[in-house]
Amino acid sequence: MSAKRRKKGKGSRTRKIAYAALAALFAFAAAFAFTAVWFVHHPKAWLDERKESWPGFLTTSLFWAGNGLGDVTDALDITGHDAVYEYDVEPPEGKVFFAGAPRRVGNVQPADITVLDRGEFAVGWSPSLRRPVWCAYHVTTQKLYESGKRPLFAKDKEAPNSPDPSDYKRSGYDRGHMVPNHAIESRYGTLDQKKTFLMSNIAPQTPALNQGVWRNVEHRIADFWPARYGELWVIVGTIPNGLGETLSGTDIEIPGRFYQVIVAQEGMDVRALAVVFDQHTPWHEWAARHIVSIDELEEMAGLDFLPDLPKFIQIPLEEERPSRLWPIRARDVFKLILLNLE
Repeated sequence: MSAKRRKKGKGSRTRKIAYAALAALFAFAAAFAFTAVWFVHHPKAWLDERKESWPGFLTTSLFWAGNGLGDVTDALDITGHDAVYEYDVEPPEGKVFFAGAPRRVGNVQPADITVLDRGEFAVGWSPSLRRPVWCAYHVTTQKLYESGKRPLFAKDKEAPNSPDPSDYKRSGYDRGHMVPNHAIESRYGTLDQKKTFLMSNIAPQTPALNQGVWRNVEHRIADFWPARYGELWVIVGTIPNGLGETLSGTDIEIPGRFYQVIVAQEGMDVRALAVVFDQHTPWHEWAARHIVSIDELEEMAGLDFLPDLPKFIQIPLEEERPSRLWPIRARDVFKLILLNLE
């Protein structure tokens, strides 16, 4: 055999080995990605047990890969499931409306909740805590207004014992919007936007939470989900820390946790989603890991949500715990990836 033929045969074997190695690497990466996405879609209690019993490098790797990939596959409606009530017959005329103000149950929340009507949203205000307990707002499908100049925060003269914006200065906490500025401005304009800057709509939030995962969910509510599901009804609020902790130099109670409840009706389906975040949730956190059932949230918050929904809709929606954030349109997935990278 000539040297030229031997060289050619050796090169062919090298290429085959390289291709086989690449194929094996690809197969391993695909298997790991599938396993990671499967891993993060388990309930939080199961995941906590795995963190304790499995090697740290393994669970960290699975979380890192599974959360990033799972957020995309969930958005594309490939993985995960939602809490959905499906009508067996044509639903009643009209859409599911905001199903009543949250009702206090037990002693978790204060008894002095005063409802403030802001036209396009409502605030359940506590004069004793000097912050909102809950807020409710409606997001229409179409954005009718462009973003303008950001208003200044202002004391709410109609809210008993309203803080002054300066009470938050040098506190280490953001003035966290409950009803978000962007969702209201884009649907209802600057006059209603200014109302979101009243201190009755503000609660102390750590910068990491306010500017991180909380903002991420707000953008999904304002920009992604209405394009997929139509109108949304949202309840946001706070859960006391139970320690009586207040902003330095004030008696403004610092919440221990924050929640969001989102409801939508799409054709024959009514879907609901609830997330709850600890005050000290890290900046780069994945919202899907904080999904709870509405029943679980009611126990934490001491409130009865959606009390005016018919029981045959309310009970199954509140019992089921979704495993993902709602999917979005395929054309919005790249925007979602950019949002997650911010």
